[in-house]
Amino acid sequence: MGRDYKRSKGDTGRDGGGFAAIPWTVFDSPAYARLSHPAKALLMELARQFVRDNNGKLLCSMAHLRPRGWKSADVVQRAKTELLAAGFIFETCKGARPNRASWHALTWRTLDRHNGYDPGALESFERGAYRKNAPLIPSPGTGKRPIVPSPGIETPAPIPSPGTMQANLPGPSIPSPGNHLDKPSEGAKDEQAIDCLQVLWERVGCRVTWRDPSLPTASKRPSKRRTARKTEGLSAAV
Repeated sequence: MGRDYKRSKGDTGRDGGGFAAIPWTVFDSPAYARLSHPAKALLMELARQFVRDNNGKLLCSMAHLRPRGWKSADVVQRAKTELLAAGFIFETCKGARPNRASWHALTWRTLDRHNGYDPGALESFERGAYRKNAPLIPSPGTGKRPIVPSPGIETPAPIPSPGTMQANLPGPSIPSPGNHLDKPSEGAKDEQAIDCLQVLWERVGCRVTWRDPSLPTASKRPSKRRTARKTEGLSAAV
């Protein structure tokens, strides 16, 4: 691409033939840093096709790219979509089946006029559309820090959560060991306590007879004498 004007002036530092002149502003732009490797490679393929006045008729079809080593149409389509979204290329003519390929233009150059563009393509073309932010390498004396290139177009992986939330329970959530039928009842616990107290009192020399609290006390029990008196009184009354 471009004229070999340096060789005419005695530039022998490179091989002969045409070359693809890409401005540094393209490589230093944040949009270029965010491109994937297939998108950058496809951009080089499109830049290779430019020959002075065909900016607007550049091809990225598989028929053109397969002989140059491209094997996957899906990879080409994703890379093309990425370049269009980043503003490095512009589609001047949309392709159609069976044998009409799309045309494209590089946005760091002026769009060349050709017949066959889609309606409104000339008016919609924006030169330098890739320059949306400050360059990666600032100009000397600006005092601005360079922008660090992003790792790519892939979205970062979501951060895993720290774990399940712990329930604020008054007691342990783990069930107690054993079957509920094997557990002693409240009455059995009282009998065990009474037996322990009896053993303790016997050890210290005291003998204690425990009474069932459900039974009436001695003061409430009617004695034999009182029962006999009540019976005699009833007999006399009769």
